[in-house]
Amino acid sequence: MNRRLAATIAVLTASFLLAACTPERTQLIPEESAVTAAPTGEAIAPEDSPVYQQEVEWSRCGELECATLQVPVDWTDPAGPTVDLAINRHGATDPDARLGSLLINPGGPGGSGLDLTESFVVSAGEDLLAAYDVIGFDPRGVGASTPIACGDAEQIDEFFLTDLTLDTQEQIDAAVASTTAFAERCRELSGPLVENVDTSSAARDMDVIRAVLGDDQLHYLGYSYGTQLGAVYAELFPANVGRMVLDGAVDFLLPAVEQAAGQARGFEGALMNFIDWCRGEEGCPLDPNPERAAAQVRDIALTARDEGYESLDGSPVNGNVMVYGMVVTMYDQNSWVYLQAGLDEVINEGTADIFFQLAGFYLDKDPATGEYLSNSQWAFTSIGCLDAVGDEPTTVASLDQMRAALDEASPTFGWWFASSVGCDGWPWEAKEPVTALEAADAAAPLLVIGTTNDPATPVEWAESLSEQLASSELLIFDGEGHTAYGRSNQCVIDAVDGYLVDGQMPVSGTRC
Repeated sequence: MNRRLAATIAVLTASFLLAACTPERTQLIPEESAVTAAPTGEAIAPEDSPVYQQEVEWSRCGELECATLQVPVDWTDPAGPTVDLAINRHGATDPDARLGSLLINPGGPGGSGLDLTESFVVSAGEDLLAAYDVIGFDPRGVGASTPIACGDAEQIDEFFLTDLTLDTQEQIDAAVASTTAFAERCRELSGPLVENVDTSSAARDMDVIRAVLGDDQLHYLGYSYGTQLGAVYAELFPANVGRMVLDGAVDFLLPAVEQAAGQARGFEGALMNFIDWCRGEEGCPLDPNPERAAAQVRDIALTARDEGYESLDGSPVNGNVMVYGMVVTMYDQNSWVYLQAGLDEVINEGTADIFFQLAGFYLDKDPATGEYLSNSQWAFTSIGCLDAVGDEPTTVASLDQMRAALDEASPTFGWWFASSVGCDGWPWEAKEPVTALEAADAAAPLLVIGTTNDPATPVEWAESLSEQLASSELLIFDGEGHTAYGRSNQCVIDAVDGYLVDGQMPVSGTRC
């Protein structure tokens, strides 16, 4: 079993385009030392911020080069205090063919772009690597950039991993109060940065990276949430958009319930595709009948929620942990073997150690020590809740309505998507929210990519985002899993590299 779990981590690491190691994380402490004073003055336009005048100083960090930039804590005060923004670089392999810099983002929100760079340069096309300096970055509040902090592992677990019962208004109110208390602890530990890790602020940081690297235009490839970041950049800086690829597109302008329903349907569909695959594999523990097999998986998830399982060391596996452990295997079909192994353990041994380990991978948490290896989990919430402008308060009626919609979308996972109050109770909203994509119409052509059986960002989102971005074209990968470039086929690599390197946009609607 230990060998099997070790292999799990190896396969999933490749699946998610994450590097094998992560940079050292430090907790942000005293507010006064969390920021560095920049020149003060009267209010100025963001593009006139002193941070645009800084020079980047590179140093070696393994096979790459690393540097740290400064960006304003609060972009409404562009000449005010600053925080660190960590970047790294893999130089173009053919200086004679070099076109400039290509900024990459792995998604999340809260994912580390520094981690992405090492694996990206292994999976990307040779023509792309010859033409671009690949630039990774940890967005504001994340990882090796000045990070937000929200407490120790026990406090994080209590907030994120507790299974909630939300049947009465009193229970809902208690959950909302818990969200507010969690946010206030983040503010106490992180200072004003936690109020300013929204997507628009991160997009403004990207323009600083573009400028200090000496590029007139931003060339960009973003995965998953990184597509939202790219689209917001195009809205804020349409004239600065160069060649931009949005892979695993998020339609972030959809109402929250519709987004949740889309993902619930996506993971239900991935589960059924897994079941079809498993039925043809030797040792599949599931019933040969697909509907009965789906019921088995559903019962395991609900038993974890209502009664719980144990891992081999006795650590509890509740509903949240079980679902995290299941869905993490659905991001790439190469990981289905580990979903099969986890189900086999539960069905035949009555323990859930594999799902416990898999959940730890999803959460970037060491299952052996219980410590979190990065701040991606609470960065995800802090960024997402700042962006969630205009969400309605949660009530018994609204939650019942959501449950009905999500149960219909996913009989297996719908309850889980409806088992929290979301961002209700988060005290702050983004100061510059993007609620429409209109200015982006003036941007240079963008390439939007969707995968037909993507569970996390359904292909319909790529189609709708492409419709909203008037200058975009749509590329479809017929396949399983989350995102396409670097994990799909040569057709996708040729299409993306042909656009990024040669400027040849594939015909909209091309399928690979």
